[in-house]
Amino acid sequence: MRPSDVLSAQEREQLLERSDFRAWVHVLSTWALTFGILLLVGHFPSVITLLFAWIVLPGRQLSLAVLMHEAGHGSLFKTKGLNTWVGQWLCALPTLGDLAAYARGHTAHHRLAGTDEDPDLPNYRAYPIKKSSLYRKWTRDLTGQTGFKLLAALATGAGSQMSKETVGSSNLVAKQVLVHLLFASILIALGVGWTWFVWMGTFLTSYMWVVRLRQVGEHAVVPNLYDPDVRMNTRTVEAPFWQRFLLAPNNVNFHMEHHFMAGVPCYNLPKLRAILKSKGLLDDVPEVKGYGQVLKLAVAD
Repeated sequence: MRPSDVLSAQEREQLLERSDFRAWVHVLSTWALTFGILLLVGHFPSVITLLFAWIVLPGRQLSLAVLMHEAGHGSLFKTKGLNTWVGQWLCALPTLGDLAAYARGHTAHHRLAGTDEDPDLPNYRAYPIKKSSLYRKWTRDLTGQTGFKLLAALATGAGSQMSKETVGSSNLVAKQVLVHLLFASILIALGVGWTWFVWMGTFLTSYMWVVRLRQVGEHAVVPNLYDPDVRMNTRTVEAPFWQRFLLAPNNVNFHMEHHFMAGVPCYNLPKLRAILKSKGLLDDVPEVKGYGQVLKLAVAD
């Protein structure tokens, strides 16, 4: 099933329309929330505010990673220059990613999804798994073991925290360090410099858990992982607002629609889903309501 087979030219044109204004809203609101959370922790440090940051910050970090992903597809801003600059310096590097490496690896994932050559298969092929195995994965995530393993890989010049690419752009580590020095400098100027460690501590722990859940939600235990039809090999999670805020920002939960038509900006994905539903194209596709249901599907016992 191709977009041109089921969508009119007018529908495709409307869905593919990009808005620089909406893109900036996504980017700047993510950073505004990030600084707001860190200022709250910095000025009112307590177990409660630290726990709040540990729970809420991962969604902002994932938001930046998702916006990097959008820029990699060229669907965030109208111009290539803005996609490249904002996608790299304001989204990828702060989350220890690399736009070029990510886009390179992610293109292969889109091309090969539904086959045994999909480079991302190791992230979800084994599911469903035993509850004990899932808990071990969560323990590694939440205690920082997964995060420090990632840091070790990135220190050798690996491409991106969101990609299997092993080679990043030139001077990648230096660029990542520079961005984080600037980030820390801004926090110092705001009088909350120590909260950089809150950001990084969250990134190395609870963010890793959120990323794993996102991967499971998108492709694990789907109707048929090896069917080229995106309705069979990819899932959309129809999650309530609080789950989208914490676990699936920028409509990243609309993953089947993204695979169906990768050039559609994230803010148009709900519209695409509504159109596909209205045409009866999702009638035989199992609906998943929230990430609690995703976890039930992911566990074998």
